[in-house]
Amino acid sequence: MTETQDKPINESTSTPDAAPTQSGNFLQSWKFRAGLITTAVVSIFLGFFLLVFFWHHIVAGMGMNSWSDRAGAEPIECMMKDTNNDGYVSCSAMRNGDVVPLECGVSVFNIGCRVNYGAAAAPSLRSSPR
Repeated sequence: MTETQDKPINESTSTPDAAPTQSGNFLQSWKFRAGLITTAVVSIFLGFFLLVFFWHHIVAGMGMNSWSDRAGAEPIECMMKDTNNDGYVSCSAMRNGDVVPLECGVSVFNIGCRVNYGAAAAPSLRSSPR
């Protein structure tokens, strides 16, 4: 007999318990844990940033939807930010085939909209000089 035939077969094969031990070691690795913690921190930071960035749009959209439900109008869209810092975002809605310009509040204490005809209003809707 040759030397290769004298060796037991079990020495050259791996045990079935080796695979779970290796994956267990992978989960206990400091690199894996550091990557998992970094991913969680970045995700929380990104989520907070997106919430802060879109806050005006979210609150104004709630006000626009509320106004549209009460007025029987179809909400269209709101701008992203309050650019002139007056506490309102420009929105619009469709009512009876006409686009209604709205200014919707960006504070949770002022959820609602007001109609903003301004200079774009028809002459009969503008206030007449007295």
